[in-house]
Amino acid sequence: MEKLKLDYTHAGSVANILLDDGKGNVLDNAMMQELLGLFEELRANRDIKAITFQGAGKHFSFGASVAEHQKDFAAGMLKTFHQLFIVLMDMGIPTLAKISGQCLGGGLELALFCNFLFADKTAVLGQPEIVLGVFPPPASVMLPLKIGQAKAEELLLTGRSIQAEEGEKLGLLNQVFEDKDALNSGVNEWLTKNLIPKSASSLRYGVKAARSVFNQHMHEQLSRLAGLYVDELMETKDANEGIRSFLEKRSPVWENG
Repeated sequence: MEKLKLDYTHAGSVANILLDDGKGNVLDNAMMQELLGLFEELRANRDIKAITFQGAGKHFSFGASVAEHQKDFAAGMLKTFHQLFIVLMDMGIPTLAKISGQCLGGGLELALFCNFLFADKTAVLGQPEIVLGVFPPPASVMLPLKIGQAKAEELLLTGRSIQAEEGEKLGLLNQVFEDKDALNSGVNEWLTKNLIPKSASSLRYGVKAARSVFNQHMHEQLSRLAGLYVDELMETKDANEGIRSFLEKRSPVWENG
């Protein structure tokens, strides 16, 4: 694996996935394909009781590749990205995000999907897609389910980022730690106390049961929103201008259509 690292803890019952592309841990097609391959490996391991996601270095993830959001690539990018969530739903293995630094866009969507979100005080969470003239399909489903419609709309339609403290107040984060070392040790202790004593197979059924409504919404809405994104949004001038302007490092010039 070129963009991921994997290690096991808790006597092999916890799989720890490290996003590591040497930069901002961007979820590009190559990283997403590696994740899908890794998920299939973990699915077959009956002893896995939890999967953790963390970013190498100071940041969790800057998000999905903006270049791959361009019109010619958007459909393929969304299909692969959404497949991550579909496979994780089918697996039913408990998931945890350990967030430091920037956790934005597709990076936050990966974290949002997790059953448990932990962070340290450097964490910055946001869905800035609207700033680029686009929207985030998975977050548009998950955020209202997780933090309520009003706050979700505020984050999705303004694109503003929030600090860890606000994330905890919103109920998005389970716990906030002082720094990355405290985050890692704290989550290890939490796992030891709360998940490791449980049956791995029962946890998978428990996740699917607890997420029956959540998963139903995700299955129903992801394909619909992918269609809205690819067939309608990407046919507008402004969506393409937003992506181009970001890549060209200039301010967008909106035509409102």
